[in-house]
Amino acid sequence: MISSSKIKSVDFYRKIPRDLTEASLSGAGLSIIAALAMMFLFGMELSNYFTVSTSTSVIVDNSSDGDFLRIDFNMSFPALSCEFASVDVSDVLGTNRLNITKTIRKFSIDQHLRPTGAEFHSGPVPHSVKHGDEVDEETVEGAVPLNGVSFDRLSHVYPILVVNFFAPWCYWSIRLKPSWEKTANIIRQRYDPEADGRILLAKVDCTEEVDLCRRHHIQGYPSIRIFRKGSDLREDHGHHEHESYYGDRDTETLVKAMEDLVASIPRENRRLALEDKSNITKRPAPLTGGCRIEGYVRVKKVPGNLIISARSGSHSFDTSKMNMSHVINHLSFGKTISPRLLSDAKRLIPYLGRSHDRLNGRLFINHRDLDANVTVSLFFYTVLSFQLFYLCK
Repeated sequence: MISSSKIKSVDFYRKIPRDLTEASLSGAGLSIIAALAMMFLFGMELSNYFTVSTSTSVIVDNSSDGDFLRIDFNMSFPALSCEFASVDVSDVLGTNRLNITKTIRKFSIDQHLRPTGAEFHSGPVPHSVKHGDEVDEETVEGAVPLNGVSFDRLSHVYPILVVNFFAPWCYWSIRLKPSWEKTANIIRQRYDPEADGRILLAKVDCTEEVDLCRRHHIQGYPSIRIFRKGSDLREDHGHHEHESYYGDRDTETLVKAMEDLVASIPRENRRLALEDKSNITKRPAPLTGGCRIEGYVRVKKVPGNLIISARSGSHSFDTSKMNMSHVINHLSFGKTISPRLLSDAKRLIPYLGRSHDRLNGRLFINHRDLDANVTVSLFFYTVLSFQLFYLCK
């Protein structure tokens, strides 16, 4: 059996016995200096490890889009009317485009995101609406106040019922009130509701008749709606087709618009003419309170904002009742990639394109009945610093 001493004899790294070593002051000083140096270096490295630093690099964009970036989107807002839905773009260079319509399409939808009709066309809307001169004397009431019961009854009696849905706190409603009441008195004198019976001007206070205004999807104040009796009655929900009036709001223009409406109805039988030959600034009002917005915008490759909001130059909004809940059906930056090409890229390189359509199908829904006002901000830092807002203005 081989002893341990014979095994030790083949050791190539033999140690010097401790008894043969001797400590010295110079060695101790050198050891202390080395230990301090190591502690100092360790502290410096630890400090650098916990320090947050930011580095900036400039990369030249050689894409074929040049100075612009295309943003494609398809979003559904179940509680925002197409009547007031606006797509705006702004950036740090001073670009400020409001209510883009050239590359944007809007479709009315219900609360379940189902389409309710054809494409919603905004039509030509004047940038500034003319109002009548403000009067100091007390306004003589001429319009008939309506509630839910009287509205349903009178809309089946008069061939034309023109209703001003207003809010007492609204600046534009206050501006409209003198002209509207004066117009109602003039029309009542010219076309007596009892003797003539072709037209009636009315008003609804949306702060009191909340359910009635919600049923007609009133979101902006004042909203002047024209309801027609006759063959336009919808059997599925019992509501009349109606238009929204967007013309000037001074007395002279309102009276002329009402007379043009009456002119299309024969007095003897009070039958609603199927063809409206009047030249009134109006267009069909949305039958539902939702809107699907799709299209694209081209923005400069600088930090900026893409804002989807409720906007109007002559209406006010109750922000406590506005709900900007939405569903993102599609959102992408840059050129559109075909599904087949994107699928092939993901198959070859699994991590490529992982964030390309990450927001598709995402829901940002507020289910609360009270305090419905919602503002959602999404920040994108992919191709450039860009922000997407949903606001109520």
